[in-house]
Amino acid sequence: MKRLHCILILAGFIFSFISGGIAVKYYSNTVWGIYKKIFVWDDTSNHSWPDSYQIVSIKSTNDEQSQKAYFHKAHSSQKPLLVSLHAWSGDFRQDDPLASIAMRYDWNYVHPDFRGPNRSKDACLSKKVISDIDDAIQYALDNGAVDLENIFIVGESGGGYATLGAFLRTRHKIKAFLAWVPISDLVAWFYESENRDSKYADDILNCTSNPKDAVLDIKGAKERSPIFWDIPTNNNGRLEIFAGIKDGYTGSVPVSHSILFFNRLARHYGHSKSEVGKSDIIKLVTRGISRDNSSGKIGNRDVLYSKNIPQASLTIFDGSHEMLHEYCFQRLQEIAEQGAAPDSSSD
Repeated sequence: MKRLHCILILAGFIFSFISGGIAVKYYSNTVWGIYKKIFVWDDTSNHSWPDSYQIVSIKSTNDEQSQKAYFHKAHSSQKPLLVSLHAWSGDFRQDDPLASIAMRYDWNYVHPDFRGPNRSKDACLSKKVISDIDDAIQYALDNGAVDLENIFIVGESGGGYATLGAFLRTRHKIKAFLAWVPISDLVAWFYESENRDSKYADDILNCTSNPKDAVLDIKGAKERSPIFWDIPTNNNGRLEIFAGIKDGYTGSVPVSHSILFFNRLARHYGHSKSEVGKSDIIKLVTRGISRDNSSGKIGNRDVLYSKNIPQASLTIFDGSHEMLHEYCFQRLQEIAEQGAAPDSSSD
């Protein structure tokens, strides 16, 4: 009887172990699947593109290297052009939800590679990157049916970082730039990432420093950080910055990157009274901001905080490290229907 009792206990233990293993495996796969659906912009493994999109090759005017891009030509004449920039770890193949929306509304669209993932010195807002983005725009102008008054550059995370760079240095006439949860300061982001044991710290070293030394080259990092770049005298289109209040907690880029870049623009353009004040910065970074229902929504998300000057705007919404792509395209349509890029809000 004692032997039977032991066998039953052992059998129960084995069953529990197997069941638990299955449950853990199922749970892990389920959570990862949900994660990828929510944070689709971080899923660089998804290469799903509409059939009407073609892969094109564009020769660099900087070094004659060829970059690939996904391109869609509008069927009607004189349609807007959407230049969508891939995320930090992505390349031109990375799935972009904006692509299917652009096709739905028959817009011209290009999704360039601009030296691929940000883990080499050729990438990460090098001169070659800015040149590649400009070359992709020129390709779309030469091969699309583009309304020259309605060219837009959009990106999220690393794509938002590249959008800030294009805002400051593109040679093209752009109507508006929409930067979602962007990185603006590689020096700050390196230490933020290092303290989280994030791979992005190694990426930044590979882009800016000698990775064997494992020491950040501050000068090299600043040279690739839009917050330290000169602001052009003639403003090239309106910049709208969007950041989720939870980013930096559930996401990889603290909202301070968006706030401080906006503040620099406000000071430069003579609107220092519109800067985000120190007390508000603390509240936003610590998520201690109170909700105000009068601030409205973007898409289905509450706007928690906003600032606006004629050249740029800052919107902090209830979210994390993400782009609200349906709202993003809706905002582009609103701007396209105006004679000039309008203010999205008021202080």
